[in-house]
Amino acid sequence: MIDKIRIEEAVGTILAHDMTRIVRGRFKGPAFKKGHVVREEDLPVLRSMGKRFVHTLSLAGGLLHEDDAALRIAGAVSGDGLTVTAPSEGKVNLTADSEGLLKVDTKGLAAVNRMDDIILATLKNNFPCHKGQVVAATRIIPLTIPEDRIIDLEKQAGATGPIVSVRPFSPMKVGAVVTGSEVYEGLITDDFSPSVGRKILDAGCTLAKKIPVPDDARAISEAIVTLKSSGCQLIITTGGLSVDPDDVTPQGVAQAGADIRFYGTPVLPGAMLMVSDLDGVPVVSLPACVFYYKRTVFDLILPRILAGETITGNDMAVLGHGGLCMNCPTCHFPACSFGR
Repeated sequence: MIDKIRIEEAVGTILAHDMTRIVRGRFKGPAFKKGHVVREEDLPVLRSMGKRFVHTLSLAGGLLHEDDAALRIAGAVSGDGLTVTAPSEGKVNLTADSEGLLKVDTKGLAAVNRMDDIILATLKNNFPCHKGQVVAATRIIPLTIPEDRIIDLEKQAGATGPIVSVRPFSPMKVGAVVTGSEVYEGLITDDFSPSVGRKILDAGCTLAKKIPVPDDARAISEAIVTLKSSGCQLIITTGGLSVDPDDVTPQGVAQAGADIRFYGTPVLPGAMLMVSDLDGVPVVSLPACVFYYKRTVFDLILPRILAGETITGNDMAVLGHGGLCMNCPTCHFPACSFGR
């Protein structure tokens, strides 16, 4: 049972919920936690918060307090790779246990949020997250909720599987084939290392070997086979994907024996991306735009590969919605719409 009483009559009673205090630009958080026993010296603070009444707690049968409800919701919707935090102001956070890829069952998420008085908010599906990052949060809207409603949610989540999870990244041994006769002959600078190479290393991977080759399908094929034979878990080729007659990367990849899954994506920059499979080793062929633009399709697919996903043409097709990079003067990726 929740009782509303004047603060002057509340000394010695137990608060039913966290009471938030906001000091502009300095503090936002609970001034008093659920279960706090109100003291005489608390009254001036309560008044400064604009409080003239408080709620005290005595739960009737069949009702759950907001903290207990939030913990049960979090437990029901959480999958692998997550830690559930203690309640604060009625809210429970879900944090990532490691560097990884956030996976959200968007249909299951919508189903939870259609339930009366229950909310679950998440970051976007396929968001690359770091250890300790808050990726989701849940709470109920009122102070208490019928337990039957939470039981229904738990049954639904149990039948459909986790709604939120994090797949940890597995760093890979990467091999690179840099195509282009102009690079091979030293006529222009090889920009692989400060662009694609840097992103590979920043992702925790090892760049095992980089092989420059001319615009020759056989040379490209032989370089790919060499990298595969040396144990590379991911092979990246750069350039040679446009309609120019000298661009023969697709032929070279095919001659190496790789199965081309798709060629072309609704993502800009990066429309000419090609992804293939060579006996279980992904071969990612990147267009030359990766040397120029800060963010490209490579930033969208590398985390998914490191999380153990097999990238398909259908995966890429849905990225058309959000697939246009705005090339902002100050880049905030991945906290932006690109690829979301």
